[in-house]
Amino acid sequence: MKTKDFSYELVHKDANCEARLGKLNVFGKVVETPVFMPVGTQATVKFLSPEDIKSINASIILGNTYHLWLRPGPETLEKAGGIHKFMNYDGPILTDSGGFQVFSLADRRKIKEEGVTFKSHLDGTTLFMSPEDSIHIQESIGSDIAMSFDECIPYPSKYEYVKDSVDRTLRWAKRGKDAHKRVDQALFGIVQGSEFEDLRKYCAQELVKMDFDGYSIGGTSVGEDKATHYKMLDYTIPYLPKDKPRYEMGIGAINDIFEAVERGVDMFDCVLPTRIARHGTLMTSQGRINIKKNIYKDDFSPLDPECDCECCKNYTKAYLNHLFRANEGLGNRLMSIHNLRFLIRLMEGIRAAIKEDKFLEYKEYILNKYDFDERGF
Repeated sequence: MKTKDFSYELVHKDANCEARLGKLNVFGKVVETPVFMPVGTQATVKFLSPEDIKSINASIILGNTYHLWLRPGPETLEKAGGIHKFMNYDGPILTDSGGFQVFSLADRRKIKEEGVTFKSHLDGTTLFMSPEDSIHIQESIGSDIAMSFDECIPYPSKYEYVKDSVDRTLRWAKRGKDAHKRVDQALFGIVQGSEFEDLRKYCAQELVKMDFDGYSIGGTSVGEDKATHYKMLDYTIPYLPKDKPRYEMGIGAINDIFEAVERGVDMFDCVLPTRIARHGTLMTSQGRINIKKNIYKDDFSPLDPECDCECCKNYTKAYLNHLFRANEGLGNRLMSIHNLRFLIRLMEGIRAAIKEDKFLEYKEYILNKYDFDERGF
């Protein structure tokens, strides 16, 4: 079924690498790419209101199909008129398929050709999700962009296991695409293949034949080293169409974002910025700050003088240090706002650099200036 009013426009490609500036038309709403998407697992970006999301200039967010399936449930979301009305957020929303839980809840699931049996992490109830179920749940959720159901392969895995898994992911992709009926919801296929070049190429080429609205690069950042991670991208991207969006799933480290953009990736999401914020770790133009340290107890300077977020414009390091030590929720909110705005500002800078054919210069400048460690934050 042909999706209406969803398209990708390549605006400009950097003259010195594969980095691309684009526009994603999401049913009348424009998302400039490359873009970072805050993660709203359970119909909320942790500690942030929809108004906060808009204030940091986030243009699209992500929801989690598995968690929304368990609660509040697709029936409630349908009654509410979809996830946008349920959470009072009118921007574009992307949902994953539940496939990542096949990986992350490995001790609670069994994979068969028909689908996956889960043990609920909430109460241990046995649940089953097929590729068709995943699509129907996402249609009930009412996200703007849905993902086909896949198996996110653990690293490392043996070649024969990965080959069988890729073949199953392709069969699941076909079943999910056949089940997808909403013309007001785009559907992406997910490329798997672990570290094996021939399997990545094969999976990408077969998914392209199915003609999805966009393509996700899955199975990266699952424990592999950086060199292997970037090889996975090199083994995938050349086989994806230039007129469709490319989305690398679960990426939020700055070095990883730069490497992926340089290779032509358009979209990213990750819980990293909000998760590390809740532990007092903040990404700033002066490098990484651990706000719980005693040195900030009487530091009345802003967190980051180069940042324009609510946190940096109005509050000091000393106050954030106090909020963290007192375990006050406001601290989580302010620090999450900052880390997300930091990454979104980074993407704004990346887009401006691509437009001027200066992406590689910007990459070198930022990585030298921020001096984060090998983790990329």
